[in-house]
Amino acid sequence: MRITVFKAENTTHKGLVAAVGWNVTNDLYSCGDDYAIWCWNRDGKPILKLENIDSISTDLQCYPLTSHWNRTGSGSDIFVVSCIDGSLHISNRTGKEEKRVQAHAGSILCVRWSTDGSALATGGEDGIVKIWSCSGMLRSTLAQSPCPIYALAWSPSSDQVLFACQGRLIIKSLQSSIKESHWDGHNGLILAVDWNYASNLLTSGGEDGVYKVWDYHGRMIYQSSKIDDSITSVAWCPSGEFFAVGSFNTLWLCDKTGWVLWKEKLSAGSFLRISWSNDGAQLAGAGANGFVVFGQIVDRKLEWLKLSATLRGCGHLRVYDMVTNNTTDLEFCDRVVQFRLEFRHLIVATTNQCYIYSVSNLNAPHVIDVKYAIILIRLCQRYFMIIDSFVGLQLFTYDGRHLSSPKCQGLRPEFLLERNVAISTDTVAFIDTSDHKLIRFLDASTGKLAGEPFRHTVEIKEIALNQVGTVRRIAFIDRNQDLFITPVYHKHEVFKLATIVDNVRWNDEADIIAAIAYQKLIVWYCPSAAFVDRDLLHRVKVIKECDLGKNPKIRSFVTSSCILRRTDGAIVSSYICPYPFVLFQHVNSRQWEYAAQLCRFVKEDLLWACLATMAVDAQELNIAEEAYAALDEVDKVQFMLYLKDLPVEEARQAELALFKRHPDKAESILLQAGLTYRAIHMNLKLFNWDRALELAVLHKVHIDTVMWYRQHYLMRIKAIETKEQFLHFKDQVKIDPQKINAKIHQEMLQEGSRQGARK
Repeated sequence: MRITVFKAENTTHKGLVAAVGWNVTNDLYSCGDDYAIWCWNRDGKPILKLENIDSISTDLQCYPLTSHWNRTGSGSDIFVVSCIDGSLHISNRTGKEEKRVQAHAGSILCVRWSTDGSALATGGEDGIVKIWSCSGMLRSTLAQSPCPIYALAWSPSSDQVLFACQGRLIIKSLQSSIKESHWDGHNGLILAVDWNYASNLLTSGGEDGVYKVWDYHGRMIYQSSKIDDSITSVAWCPSGEFFAVGSFNTLWLCDKTGWVLWKEKLSAGSFLRISWSNDGAQLAGAGANGFVVFGQIVDRKLEWLKLSATLRGCGHLRVYDMVTNNTTDLEFCDRVVQFRLEFRHLIVATTNQCYIYSVSNLNAPHVIDVKYAIILIRLCQRYFMIIDSFVGLQLFTYDGRHLSSPKCQGLRPEFLLERNVAISTDTVAFIDTSDHKLIRFLDASTGKLAGEPFRHTVEIKEIALNQVGTVRRIAFIDRNQDLFITPVYHKHEVFKLATIVDNVRWNDEADIIAAIAYQKLIVWYCPSAAFVDRDLLHRVKVIKECDLGKNPKIRSFVTSSCILRRTDGAIVSSYICPYPFVLFQHVNSRQWEYAAQLCRFVKEDLLWACLATMAVDAQELNIAEEAYAALDEVDKVQFMLYLKDLPVEEARQAELALFKRHPDKAESILLQAGLTYRAIHMNLKLFNWDRALELAVLHKVHIDTVMWYRQHYLMRIKAIETKEQFLHFKDQVKIDPQKINAKIHQEMLQEGSRQGARK
């Protein structure tokens, strides 16, 4: 990945360019010390000169894209300019001034909209940080310091402000009752800071010639090597995957972990401000020598099976087949802003259209017209999702048919990014933006809420949906870096798979999950074992030793190939056992004998464990018996034999439900089938005495049986009765062991004579 950088054709500004900013339609505004504000298109050509202001400009920012879903009409297309005389100007897109405020005594050095667009923060030469309403009314004086405030940024939740005071970084809450946090950031004056709402990471740069990456607790993640010149600007890409750093005649593109992707040298003076376009495909820099500099992200490369797609230029995409060695060049009239290659399709989004290609035919795409910039594309087997800068989330089939446009509580498309939204063949899942402990689910075909939302105990950071299988499951990583898995549409039974997990991904072709934990690749070939037989979970798990460094990421997981990106940007390919994929194909086709033959041939515990899990789940008891025998699980072999001897199908289903640790479900099956004694006896075996007696009283049967079992239990543990309900029946119920055994025997005979019972 790199940046192609060019200076605007016309030097419209007659002096220093102080700041630049993109609006929602991806037009660029620039201001400087020549009292002029100019509007540019994405190609670096000036569109028009707006009305002059009567003071030298120091900073500029357009109304944030992350708030446009909350506002409508022209009122959302505004920008704010700060000036050297302490005045603050709020203007519309034509440059007409809507509000002017005398904000500071002295120059305003920085101004920023809150993430939700509800407030403004200004930092001045007088050392004061002030909070304003979006209409320019003073709300509060947030902080006062003895030194000028050169840089500030809002938190993703818009309830905190990060600002720099000399070499210190300070995070101040809007609520006065919350204590501020601060730490020493640089050895010199800090000139630039930014806080990304997607990754929740901070970056800073200063006169010491160093830029740093921090987490929101103030812990340093990365520190660059020192350069001779000051770092004058830093800016996160909206996706949070990388950020730009500006210095004297130099522009860096850096990964979110800090290392340099690309470095560009050009004569533009110091980059006083850098701004990213809303789609993250382009950036602009304010040059101190009067130039506005434009940069385009190119050489982005995606791979899927034998194909790779590389963005070679603004409108040029090259698709390469590594097997046939054929190359296909796709030329577009407009600038390519996003593209995605997965699930046998290539989706390319330009500034005006979205092209849908099948990898088997790259010559005849379906085309969808788009009005606003697309900021995210996600694919699955049956459809794909796009998020644009105004309409929000939309789902389309691969023939270009519009499927749905979900809108619901907690769904804010501006915050939907790679890690907090997931799609599968029938479901869309997203982390509620107002409550990060909550995951909501949508039906893909209708866009409406589906199933019960899932609430976790701590904040959720990343989610992933499985792509195949009859049961939809979601894996998620929480704030403590613990990995959990739970069903979507069934009772939310949560199971922890691993700890200290950096990244998780489901396989595109099979129900297999991979995660990076402790800088190792861990693969669960049959994660459903967590809900069928947890004793097998360690047998279906494989740990692969990989030198991945810190914060690696799984880029793709297709068939037996897992592609990972290390911290330093290196791509690592890791191949896993291919036999489970063949096994899953046989199981999905109900070819159980072929599946067993494969396991007999390979002779690996991994395959037998997978087969045992799937056979128990499908109630294939003969196959499960053989698989457990191969694993030397004698007790479970005997259990399978016991199940096969049960005369009633409902009894077998209940025993399997109990085997899967679902006693409530097992009891429900027995009661619905009229097997009251079995339901009571199951609770007795589980020492659930209260429930057993409750069922006996409710159905007016086997009260003496429950009392008899309770009496034997107390005798064995040498205890006396203390439960009131049992004391109540102690004198009322006569216990006769012979009659009880006769009743139980009669129950068994009746079960054997039931219709459908096994002879």
